[in-house]
Amino acid sequence: MGSISAGGGRHGVVGRRPLMGWRVLGALLLLAMGGIHLYLVFEWADGLLGVLFVLNAIGGLVLAIAMIAAPVRLLPLASALSLVFMVGTLLALVLALTVGLFGITETMSGQLVSTTLIVEAIGAIVLAATTVLAFRNQRSG
Repeated sequence: MGSISAGGGRHGVVGRRPLMGWRVLGALLLLAMGGIHLYLVFEWADGLLGVLFVLNAIGGLVLAIAMIAAPVRLLPLASALSLVFMVGTLLALVLALTVGLFGITETMSGQLVSTTLIVEAIGAIVLAATTVLAFRNQRSG
């Protein structure tokens, strides 16, 4: 059997502490992304966009809880769903910046646009790494 290693090497099992660190970081980034969207609802987003932003905030909260509370056997599912959610919100922002989305065209100078791009891009990377580690841990363990 493999040994416990922080990097989850090819023949090792991902240690529980490093995996929990990735889970917490992913959850924090989901909360940040959801918090940004909720803040924007109170600042300017109304109508359909406001509803979608509230749903985004709720989804971020639910997935953040899942990232922390999911048992190890369900972590690959929770992290994969979180990754898809984060990438989806990032893609929606990129579309709004380029061709428009739901009749809205965003600019880089828009409120929290650059911050959101950074949070969601880092979130996608962290959640991708967490998903890979969770699947690797499940196969090894």
